[in-house]
Amino acid sequence: MSDLVSKKLAILASRPSLLACSRRGIEKEGLRVDSRGLMAQTPHPDSLGRALTHPRITTDYSESLLELITGVHHQVDDLMNELNQIHRVVAGGLGSETIWNQSMPCVLPEDDQIPIAWYGESNSGMLKHVYRRGLALRYGRTMQCIAGVHYNFSFDDALWVALADQSQAPVDTKTQQSAGYVALIRNFMRYNWLLMYLFGASPAVSTNFTRGRDVGLPELNANTLYLPFATSLRMSDLGYQNKAQSALKLCYNHLDTFLARLYDAVTTPWPAYQAMGTHQHGEWGQLNCNVLQIENEFYSTIRPKRTTARGERPITALAKQGVQYVEVRCLDIDPFEACGISHDTARFVDIFLLYCALNDSPLFDDHGHCAESADNFKRSVHEGRKPGLTLSRAGQSITLTDWAHDLLTQMQPCAKALAESTGDTRYLDALALQQVKVDQPQLTPSARLLEVLQTSKTSFQNLAFNQSSFHMSALKSAGLLPAEQNQAAMQRQTSIDTQNALEAQNSMSFEEYVQQFNAALSLKS
Repeated sequence: MSDLVSKKLAILASRPSLLACSRRGIEKEGLRVDSRGLMAQTPHPDSLGRALTHPRITTDYSESLLELITGVHHQVDDLMNELNQIHRVVAGGLGSETIWNQSMPCVLPEDDQIPIAWYGESNSGMLKHVYRRGLALRYGRTMQCIAGVHYNFSFDDALWVALADQSQAPVDTKTQQSAGYVALIRNFMRYNWLLMYLFGASPAVSTNFTRGRDVGLPELNANTLYLPFATSLRMSDLGYQNKAQSALKLCYNHLDTFLARLYDAVTTPWPAYQAMGTHQHGEWGQLNCNVLQIENEFYSTIRPKRTTARGERPITALAKQGVQYVEVRCLDIDPFEACGISHDTARFVDIFLLYCALNDSPLFDDHGHCAESADNFKRSVHEGRKPGLTLSRAGQSITLTDWAHDLLTQMQPCAKALAESTGDTRYLDALALQQVKVDQPQLTPSARLLEVLQTSKTSFQNLAFNQSSFHMSALKSAGLLPAEQNQAAMQRQTSIDTQNALEAQNSMSFEEYVQQFNAALSLKS
């Protein structure tokens, strides 16, 4: 452990409330499938309320792709309890349908038959829908059916002030906080390969997903493709073919620079998209012809975030108020967990993010260090469990296992600090579990999934459906307490009433609404 980390941990030890007040939330995606394990072609269930306005149950790209959203919690157990409760609400409202508990999708219909999410007739609902039409034009619908777990995390605002380097010229709290989160993100980019090794859970995929293309994956059986040492095909370039986004190089040295480059991407036309136009057959086909339609179209393993008001653009909110939290986007759904993520995984992500926040975080230079981090991530994704696999650390070759052990050892004091500040000693257990996985790769979720596929001699489709059905049955059997039933009924009805009110308030054409939405984009702080 470096002297810098030791110094910062000593400061936090003297003020334990700073870590105890950290906040975390989860957004977990999952396809709805029918009784045969095929993508449900039904509308978003009325029993779950309205996807546009429900606080906890919405849809992502497809009408069939659920997104379950927790509130913000100071304790991991409280977070996971709410995630479980939302799953039980959904399980009770799906009838014969099931939540597909895998990142890689079930057998899908033809690409143009995948239903795009519908959010009603309000302008805000149409904006979300048309944006998704644009994704279909640019990337195809199949890729958009991949699912994951997003982990949102923030420290108490006062933590950044307490950790500020007193030898430097003082700056305002907003600037300190944003610089702290951006430094965290740089370290996250350096070490995110470790998360893929430990938690990647998508080494195989149905042959249906590739749509007949030769993607260089061997067959595991007649209906399943795989890579023998892969951890996460979801985070590979499988199915992702897009020159516009691949040209974006948004390494995180300074928030202002990142936002300026993102601003350019959402305001600069891309020739191929210009050729498509904004309208297809007399209807809106995409919001605009720019490299990115909106900020959220930029795919990354982590994002700086700030809560936005209705109609406010993320770039504008970040420029004005700075970074509020980070969104970790590279976690696969864990098929062995009913809710797609375990308590121990959540605790380890907390440890990992604290380590990234406290450790020295040099700027990425022009000598390929950002590219080096991207290459390490790619190697871990494609062959993370390969014996003797080497990565590059500051230009020097090192085995993945040696570097992983180094990092996990350095994280021990961070786990201890979280355990002491929160009173949750299971942080230490969560770290110990990951150390075992480094020595025994067969314990990683990706290896466990391949082992079951190989020993059972079944297809990915059948295994995933059987696992998902098992979890769904358990969630339905658990049911809801009366208080939970009342809360679910209230949130459902409120979502319906709110959407109806929005649709009644439409006071301008959709064209005017899009113009107003684009005009709200600003880099002024």
